[in-house]
Amino acid sequence: MDRRHFIAGTGAALGLGLSRPAWAQAPTEVSFYFPVAVGGPITKIIDGYAADFSKENPSIKVTPTYAGTYQETIVKVLTAHKSGTPPTLSVLLSTDMFTMIDEDAVSPFDSFLKGPDDQAWLKGFYPAFMLNSQTEGKTWGIPFQRSTIVLYWNKDLFREAGLDPEKAPATWAEHLAFAEKLTKRDGAGNTTQWGTQIPSTGFAYWLLQAMAIQSGAILANQEGNRTAFDDPGALEALTYLVDLSRKHKVMAPGTIDWGTTPRDFFERKTAMMWTTTGNLTNVRNNAKFPFGVAILPANKRRGSPTGGGNFYLSKKAKPAEQEAAVKFVRWMTQPERAAKWSIDTGYVAISPAAYETAAMKDYAAAFPPAAVARDQLQYAAAELSTHENQRVTKALEDNIQAALNGSKAPDRALKDAQAEAERVLKPYR
Repeated sequence: MDRRHFIAGTGAALGLGLSRPAWAQAPTEVSFYFPVAVGGPITKIIDGYAADFSKENPSIKVTPTYAGTYQETIVKVLTAHKSGTPPTLSVLLSTDMFTMIDEDAVSPFDSFLKGPDDQAWLKGFYPAFMLNSQTEGKTWGIPFQRSTIVLYWNKDLFREAGLDPEKAPATWAEHLAFAEKLTKRDGAGNTTQWGTQIPSTGFAYWLLQAMAIQSGAILANQEGNRTAFDDPGALEALTYLVDLSRKHKVMAPGTIDWGTTPRDFFERKTAMMWTTTGNLTNVRNNAKFPFGVAILPANKRRGSPTGGGNFYLSKKAKPAEQEAAVKFVRWMTQPERAAKWSIDTGYVAISPAAYETAAMKDYAAAFPPAAVARDQLQYAAAELSTHENQRVTKALEDNIQAALNGSKAPDRALKDAQAEAERVLKPYR
């Protein structure tokens, strides 16, 4: 529905021959779905941005709606798309790109970016983030709250274990050796502190992908229609992950919950954890001990997939709404604002220019962990993203969990995941 309405009496005013300034036009409304499940600091920040933008651009009104988790948000966006009233703009996972294209729910940004300033802006993002934003020569998403996986460690527990509290494990072998020293058991043999924690619910495919990259495997092609879940590097990765718990007993057995992993870290139930850079501000605010943040340990190489959310533009929005939304996206991704968003949330600033702002330079100087994710981008690869992405990643996720629970051997789990991905993706080739 076009929300640009004229006030009552317009026709009468025209009939009286009044001049054009007598027209009164409501602002163009940009409805904006954002993935936050509950109220809190993030909603206040986004509400503030929307208000500030509308104050600077009185002809545009941005209305945020907080739509739940990423999974809940895409369901709501696609439901609204099918009913004919989608939000003008959404922040969804960068990996939802192929799903949005396949549903014919999204317009590329390119047709709105015509001048040299527009092209310079588009080229200003980190290339690693654009891998999940562009395909077939078009730009379908604009990076916003992006992340990589990093390693966090408790410096006090390192010191207690006789480890250098300022040195993170640089390799898989070191990671295991450190975890063995950091695992504590009581007299009855019960584990009171785990050496490391790598979550395996919610985003298990993402964590495994990091280890696969480190083993030289790329799990999906750039066209999103082929996977390589049974690559030898992927098997090396899953075997290492399973062995941490089942063989070496330095990580809790079975699946480990994504959402409670930071809390386990705060409560000293684990000395190390692998999780998103998006948890950086959370850790800074809640860890009651000195902690470190490091690039993930290497196997054959270093590496992490990127992650997080992009802006997407609704195909069914009116042209004026789309234009207004693109203006808002440009405004939100300016270096100073991108730097502030990174400082306030812990997400990676999306452009080199953001790290050159005075605010970010001061922040990184006072809090060096803020620069770790940026430094890891040189080793980053695109996050696993395919057509039918949720079905494909669920196949991998289910089989990772089966391996961790001991119901499947790692090689069988990956072969089963690959067979299901082949079945789902074959029509897209």
